[in-house]
Amino acid sequence: MLNFNKLAKISSGPRLQAWIDLIPQQINDTLAIKRHGDLERWQAVLGQLPAIKPSSCELDSDTVRIGKARDLAEFEPSDFRELLLKFHPWRKGPFDLFGVHIDTEWRSDWKWNRIKDHISDLRGRTVLDVGCGSGYHCWRMRGAGAELVIGIDPTLVFNMQYQLMAKYLPDEPVFVLPLGIDDVPKDLRAFDTVFSMGVLYHRRSPVDHLYELRDCLVKGGELVLETLVIEGEQGEVLMPEDRYAQMRNVWFIPTVKTLELWMRRAGYKNIRMVDLNTTSLEEQRATEWMHYQSLKDFLDPDDISKTIEGYPAPLRATMIATVA
Repeated sequence: MLNFNKLAKISSGPRLQAWIDLIPQQINDTLAIKRHGDLERWQAVLGQLPAIKPSSCELDSDTVRIGKARDLAEFEPSDFRELLLKFHPWRKGPFDLFGVHIDTEWRSDWKWNRIKDHISDLRGRTVLDVGCGSGYHCWRMRGAGAELVIGIDPTLVFNMQYQLMAKYLPDEPVFVLPLGIDDVPKDLRAFDTVFSMGVLYHRRSPVDHLYELRDCLVKGGELVLETLVIEGEQGEVLMPEDRYAQMRNVWFIPTVKTLELWMRRAGYKNIRMVDLNTTSLEEQRATEWMHYQSLKDFLDPDDISKTIEGYPAPLRATMIATVA
């Protein structure tokens, strides 16, 4: 099923290799505990996908493109599209696979374009993407020249979406693992760059998460952190009474100044905000590929500057920092 033998063959430093050696057992343990009822169905669909070699690949464009429509040859494009739809919901993208455009809920390319000119050159770097979803940004990191990209996200359907892309890119050193940050060994110190985008507010202890991310980085490594924030002064934090924008697992939303303080306390240096952006209804929306409720359903219909619960609408800051 989830075959990560290729990862075991990657040449890496001893610290990263120590984790790589643990990964097969970690995945087996995770699947044994969190067995998903749709797993066998997803596996069957993966087996129905045509075994063809793409004639082209674009990992550095807004839409991650693999192959051309003509590559499908005798395989009916409409049938191929129906197979891809079985991996609903598609949240991060967009992708184009053999001419089939996957219009995901998030225009994740917009986020990438906001940060790509601010991060350190990824060429030759070993990268970790925490909470990576389908792996869209992992492919973009590889397109930017990263030597090795490992993404982690415990949501299994997202791993299946990665698996079908990886089926057609077997030689790319990009891996999405159905694991969480808690599965990364303590004090690993193995990655040149660590991304955590859209994760911090889901952690019950955000400062501990900043320490977890710091301990993944080599000396002088770079953290790229994107999270929800509110307007205000240092020391101010929003903790929702229950839900925030209909999300149950939102714990702390700080001001930018409070977030900077948290980062300093966690040992980060050279902290700077490179983007502050209110999420628009064009960037996050329902589509045929994700037809559940989306952002417009989570905002006050009479005042979209507020969530349906009355909190400030989603405002996201991207911070970049290094570790000593």
